[in-house]
Amino acid sequence: MGKKIVMTGATGLIGTHLFNLLISRDYQVYVLTKRPNETQKSHPGAQGYYAWNATEENPDVQDILEGSDAVIHLAGAAVAERWSSEHKKLIYDSRIIGTRNLVNALKKLKNKPEVLISASAIGFYGSQEQRPDVPILDESSPAGHDFLAEVCVDWEAEALKAEEFGTRVALIRTGIVLSTKGGALGKMVLPFKFFLGGPIGSGQQWVSWIHIDDESEVFFYPLTNKNIRGPINAVSPNPVTMQTFADAVGKVLFRPSAFPVPKFVLQAMLGEAADVVGEGQRVAPNELLKHGFEFKHYDVLEAVKDLLSYDK
Repeated sequence: MGKKIVMTGATGLIGTHLFNLLISRDYQVYVLTKRPNETQKSHPGAQGYYAWNATEENPDVQDILEGSDAVIHLAGAAVAERWSSEHKKLIYDSRIIGTRNLVNALKKLKNKPEVLISASAIGFYGSQEQRPDVPILDESSPAGHDFLAEVCVDWEAEALKAEEFGTRVALIRTGIVLSTKGGALGKMVLPFKFFLGGPIGSGQQWVSWIHIDDESEVFFYPLTNKNIRGPINAVSPNPVTMQTFADAVGKVLFRPSAFPVPKFVLQAMLGEAADVVGEGQRVAPNELLKHGFEFKHYDVLEAVKDLLSYDK
């Protein structure tokens, strides 16, 4: 059997795909989840399923973490929903307090994991202007100042505390994940099927995207490459504008891309969270490229065709 991996957030879009990848490669996966019985049914194949509440101290979790080779931390409340003050608190607490509790548990272990692979997001950089010549952001670019940027800054700071006791930390700043199981692509497909598809917002904002297969490989990469640490942008080397992204979806589905979704419609549905969808960033994966990571999907049209043709 392979190395012992403890996962949180295994039931989410990324977590599910990564969980299946780890199982297929014979890793011993232990899942921390709010609903162990349900997760065992939906995600068979793990060595164990254990109750874990991110925002509470879980003293029993140390027994599960003991002797693990790596911890993959993906847990966090959904972002693309209407942001009431309560939901914003949930977004923040589930990430910051959850990561703090996890790292505190790791600190108490006799045998600490070699690496903590912790989720983050390109929301770290804040939003950019909607024009074609905005600068490209990389891992050295400064943090933004909006709500999500502040969440990412505090989230990463909690994870990085594991470096103080010798655990290497990789911070995976994820962009727009392309999958038919959810995310931006999943939401865009239905209007296209009714000939009502088009870009979200102005169409001029940048979309830093990544195919779900590449996304899972990025999270897997720090397990086999000990030089990977700190912030890592999980995005394709070829960001595109929202208009180009929508055109790719339309071309694959043989539908026009002529009906943009105005931002005021998004604001009516999502409130302040509309900025997550209606704004954008132009981000490059410089650290991955520097370390020789090989993307399977470079071109957005090819990536959309791959997903919609095979319904991955």
